[in-house]
Amino acid sequence: MPVVVLGLLATLVGGFTVLVPVAPTDQSNVCRIFQSQPQWYDYARASEQRWGTPIAIQMAFVHYESSFRSHVRPPRTRLFGIIPWVRPSSAYGYAQAQDPAWQDYLDATGDGLFVQRTRLQHALDFIGWYNHLSHDQLGIDLDDARRLYLAYHEGRTGFLERSYLNKPAVSSLAKRVAARAARYDQQLAECESKLRCRHFYQFRPFCD
Repeated sequence: MPVVVLGLLATLVGGFTVLVPVAPTDQSNVCRIFQSQPQWYDYARASEQRWGTPIAIQMAFVHYESSFRSHVRPPRTRLFGIIPWVRPSSAYGYAQAQDPAWQDYLDATGDGLFVQRTRLQHALDFIGWYNHLSHDQLGIDLDDARRLYLAYHEGRTGFLERSYLNKPAVSSLAKRVAARAARYDQQLAECESKLRCRHFYQFRPFCD
């Protein structure tokens, strides 16, 4: 019992996550992902309603950023090829949000202490917020997964400067993100009505 209490206190006070969702073993089908973690659908839909980025695009971003691993960071560089050294960036969590962008998000939304990059609810909201700004500032359509991801990966200044043109790997990755988002969207069409209406207090046709 004391161990459980200490674990809960660590989660509440220190922001340290004791129990985290296991990354889905099958990430090729978004319906299976949501079936294994139904609340993830609710988070993605809430972000879509708040910021406008379709659910399928949000989930494709997370797949390529972190493979749905909550605490992932870029691997450390190696000093002299042996000694673990600094990380190449501050990217962290499901969305691989870097410290400056994450702080901008917190400042812009006024969200508080318990908002964390290691919670998918907040990571998806961050993705939606970031894409909303890319739409407003760069004119990128919120259905354009490829260009949204280029702005997300390179930053909006990098997108304007077309830095991705000198990075074939990034351009290729953006195309893969768009292809996965399109596939997720097709899959979601087959299962979304069940996901929307799964709660006991929801009644058709009001939840469709």
